[in-house]
Amino acid sequence: MTSPDAPFKIYSRLPTEKSSSYSNLDELKPLEIARLMNKEDAKVVSAVKKQLRSIAKGAELIQKCLSKDGRIFLFGAGTSGRLGVLEAAECPPTFGTPPELIQAVIAGGKNSIFAAREGAEDLPIDSEVKKILTPKDVVIGIAASGLTPFTRSALQFARKRGCRTIFLTCNFQEARKPLADIIIALNVGPEIIAGSTRLKAGTATKMALNMLTTISMIGLGKTYGPWMVDLRPNSRKLKLRAVRIVSEITKTPPHISEDFLNKAHGNAKLAILMSQKKMNLAQARQKLAKAQGFLRRALLD
Repeated sequence: MTSPDAPFKIYSRLPTEKSSSYSNLDELKPLEIARLMNKEDAKVVSAVKKQLRSIAKGAELIQKCLSKDGRIFLFGAGTSGRLGVLEAAECPPTFGTPPELIQAVIAGGKNSIFAAREGAEDLPIDSEVKKILTPKDVVIGIAASGLTPFTRSALQFARKRGCRTIFLTCNFQEARKPLADIIIALNVGPEIIAGSTRLKAGTATKMALNMLTTISMIGLGKTYGPWMVDLRPNSRKLKLRAVRIVSEITKTPPHISEDFLNKAHGNAKLAILMSQKKMNLAQARQKLAKAQGFLRRALLD
């Protein structure tokens, strides 16, 4: 017979739920707390470093699926879900990806982005969510504790559907279990406020997600050197950035780069090809298509 205290014991053993050694935290001055938080945050980089091989494998898996018309779905609840939403929202302006390519599904729906609905994490994904997944897709489950029913049900269903799966957690004990094709377990240790996974766990998760999407996008030709040549210049800041990118790569004055960018309808890759290869827009499009969207290949051809 299961002890009534069993659930409490399970959660008390979680790395993210354990108490830190700062028993006098509420007696400290602001600067002292800031120093302690900074000291704890320094552990995040080391925790992520230890998982670089798994992160790289995850990025390769994503890149492979996207190159075959797959999509990325990020599932999470609470802080984990919001970090997934942030990642999905930031890829289109940075890499020029369509919104449907990288999607986030947060427990409790869109309202949970701005207001906590913690009970939603205890429910499995619903039938409407299941309908959107195809075997071509990659599902990234995000759960600091590793035990969130919403996230685990998403991974379980995704595997049955034939999707490739990545599990991102801060519970290193879950790395021993076959929950996904790739498990990224970030051992950040107890939070300065026990259980507040928006702190170190959230920071580590954001870093890992940044790597997964950025590395895969680089592999798909979304960048040229350090430049985001597939950005969408839909704001004044991004337009100025696009002009600067074209100017730096082509070594031409900004006003000339802006003219090429206008002729290319805001597409930096095409503007660069038109400038460097002395092409018109149609020719630049043809050359870029031949290079499968990789600017470096097109420039070297």
